[in-house]
Amino acid sequence: MLNKTKSFIEIFIIIVLFIFFSYIIQTNLELIKESLDDNLGMTVYVLITVAAIVIAPISTLPLLPIASNLWGWVTAAILSIIGWTIGSLIAFALARKYGVSLISKFISIEKINKFERMVPKENFFWSVVFLRMAIPVDILSYALGLFSKIKTKSYFFVTLIGVTPFAFVFAYAGKMPFVYQILALLLAWVIILFGLMIRRIRLGSQN
Repeated sequence: MLNKTKSFIEIFIIIVLFIFFSYIIQTNLELIKESLDDNLGMTVYVLITVAAIVIAPISTLPLLPIASNLWGWVTAAILSIIGWTIGSLIAFALARKYGVSLISKFISIEKINKFERMVPKENFFWSVVFLRMAIPVDILSYALGLFSKIKTKSYFFVTLIGVTPFAFVFAYAGKMPFVYQILALLLAWVIILFGLMIRRIRLGSQN
């Protein structure tokens, strides 16, 4: 229960930061555009995204609204896909080559072990694609590098397919008007709370 509460708090903080940065960039867009070189900005954004995957657990999701408003949501999505994919490949390679002794310096081994049992044994490719969309990029990259026998080429395509929908959805959301983002956040939390209530009622009836 404590871990679930912590996870919800982390998600809430990320979403709040996402909306906060969206508000800042949308209200100061022209000023920021004038003071920022696009090529340098895109390069720095990709490098930060790569580093955030390898040096887990840092989420660059709150930066997506900045990229979306500066360079357009399609470009922001593509840049995010590039950064997430490169970062995932580096994390995967580090885990595969150096194992737990090195990976423990980047991320809690307890977190990785938590996801070990979720690594599928059958229908591996598409199951991992689904996990890639549902589990933080950094954790799954290390888990698959440590506990699976997936080849690097297959892992590349799994990652690319898995992060692409996520990147485009959130890049588009980062471009949405600030008020719509607030409404979407409230709706999301209503759905989450409703789901938790239903789950608690069902558990209560079973007991």
